[in-house]
Amino acid sequence: MKAMVARKYGAPEVFEWREMPDPQPKSGEVLVRVRAVGINFADLLARMGIYSGTPKPPFIPGLELAGEVLEPPVGAPEAALRAGDRVIAMTLFHAYAEKIALPAGQVFPVPEGMTFEEAAAMPVNYLTAYHSMFYMGNLQRGDRILIHGAAGGVGVAAVQLAKARGLVTFGTASTAKQEFLRQQGVDHPMDYTRDDFEKIVRHIAPDGIEMAFDPIGGKSFAKSYRCLGPTGRLVVYGFSTVSGASGRMNWLSAARAMWETPRFHPLRLIHENKAVIGVHLGRMPSRGDVLRAQWKEIVALYREGKVKPVIGKTFPLQEAAAAHTYMHHRQNIGKVILVVN
Repeated sequence: MKAMVARKYGAPEVFEWREMPDPQPKSGEVLVRVRAVGINFADLLARMGIYSGTPKPPFIPGLELAGEVLEPPVGAPEAALRAGDRVIAMTLFHAYAEKIALPAGQVFPVPEGMTFEEAAAMPVNYLTAYHSMFYMGNLQRGDRILIHGAAGGVGVAAVQLAKARGLVTFGTASTAKQEFLRQQGVDHPMDYTRDDFEKIVRHIAPDGIEMAFDPIGGKSFAKSYRCLGPTGRLVVYGFSTVSGASGRMNWLSAARAMWETPRFHPLRLIHENKAVIGVHLGRMPSRGDVLRAQWKEIVALYREGKVKPVIGKTFPLQEAAAAHTYMHHRQNIGKVILVVN
């Protein structure tokens, strides 16, 4: 099979299109022919060597995919996966390839009517948002949420889920993406290149909001925290500020961001009646039952027409370097997908 390999840590040019041995499924694993791969910002950080748990180079990136079952697990029940089934899967790396073997418990059926591209766009983004907002965050109808990067993959998912549950949304994006935010139904769109989101949030909600959803890091965490009122939750699920448009690690920016990142003292959290929640789906291998239940809820919302992935741009798998560069420049609206022919 062919795969896109990061031969070393670095900028997108480290990618190499290589012939690799076909994966050999172990007991309980399913072999999948990959048709589409969802790119996450974690993939960019992994390629740079700064994502927790990244293998040593050379390695195959990728955390989510959609495709067809080539070989079902040995000894699987009659009602289980069968050859030819269309499936979605989450994995820790190895998705940027023509084939992948992975535990059957990480594989879900593709809902009827959904394309492979849409299927590959959903698991990480929608589960990150759903898990943060309604499992860890316990948001209720009428609550107010600030969504940073509201035009990106996770941001779009969060906006759609918020609308489905009757939340009030504040969303940040660049100037060029403001019309998209309005089309998506964001209640209070904000241009982070011009607006001070903290001032706007506090003007509209003087008592503070119930959640800030922040993947940026540095001083953004501090400003987002200050938008919260009593019972407010700051959800942190990334640290994108360390990555610049070049695709290389900006050590000066990273050091500054670390210095600007607030320290949340437990006694302060008690006094202010607030919470700080960290979310990392890759740290939940023993809680597959939780994610599976959340995925069923997301699929139900998809079938009701309340959520639908937005595909911003697709690239052939062998053009993964161009796709990563596109994302480093923050050009994407919605999800960027790699298509495997």
